[in-house]
Amino acid sequence: MSTKRGPQPGSEGAHRIAEAHRGAKDHDKKGGFAANPDLAREAGRKGGVEAHRRGTAHRWTSEEARAAGSKGGAKSRGGGRPRKNRSAEQSEAAEG
Repeated sequence: MSTKRGPQPGSEGAHRIAEAHRGAKDHDKKGGFAANPDLAREAGRKGGVEAHRRGTAHRWTSEEARAAGSKGGAKSRGGGRPRKNRSAEQSEAAEG
């Protein structure tokens, strides 16, 4: 006989209890970062505050900031996945 109270792990009773508790917390009801940008922003803010408190936050030098600012809106150089529908001519041009 088991000394633990409640349903056996994996049983129907355990699944019903887990389902009843799912979504019970406030952060579950908000829908996560993808559904709520304010939630992501707040988490990022808290992470930044903590990084500064610990002294591990990145501090921009004026040279780094200038270089990053000059890249604003710069076009990607195509480092993503290769396209599927490339013609043989385009493929040869890209290789050579």
